[in-house]
Amino acid sequence: MIDKSDNIFDGGRMLPIMEDFYTLQGEGFHMGKAAYFVRIGGCDVGCSWCDTKQSWNADLFPPVSVDDVVARICAAPAKTVVVTGGEPSLYPLAYFTLELKERGIKTMVETSGAYKLTGDWDWICLSPKKNSPPLKDNLKNAHELKVIIQKPEDLLWAEENAAKVNPECLLYLQPEWKISGQIMDTLTSYVMENTQWAVSLQAHKYMKIP
Repeated sequence: MIDKSDNIFDGGRMLPIMEDFYTLQGEGFHMGKAAYFVRIGGCDVGCSWCDTKQSWNADLFPPVSVDDVVARICAAPAKTVVVTGGEPSLYPLAYFTLELKERGIKTMVETSGAYKLTGDWDWICLSPKKNSPPLKDNLKNAHELKVIIQKPEDLLWAEENAAKVNPECLLYLQPEWKISGQIMDTLTSYVMENTQWAVSLQAHKYMKIP
């Protein structure tokens, strides 16, 4: 695990940013809305279906100035940022979110919740993984629970996590992209019977955008 107190992060003023770009949110409740994405490098969760495995090795992404990233975010038309990874909960994010909040930027994060999440977030999208289950506090604070479904048995994992989030948390089942055609009928039937859930699709892949 990465040490959040490591001096190389300078209290969160430096972070290993893999990439940052302006696009549309492709998944979950905010799908289709414009947002500035910041992808932080480094992840030890290791999902087999991950479509950004190049982000796993944090050593490939030397820490850069958060202030420079904040400036680029503020220059974008949409005043919303989505921090993703990699795994954001590995890093000290309080400074980053403070700088964004002071400039009127809405803060969102996508995380497995495997580690203590720092920062001030307007929206927490929690995507729990079996091999690194989310912490209790992250489940309690999630605004959106998005569970990736690769096989029918994964629905049990989804329900286990849904039982632990707050009552206002939105519930989404998302087919793993490579087998979405095979699992979609199962998800459709399940959501029709269990109406507390909705289906999330990776719309950005259909639109061929980042």
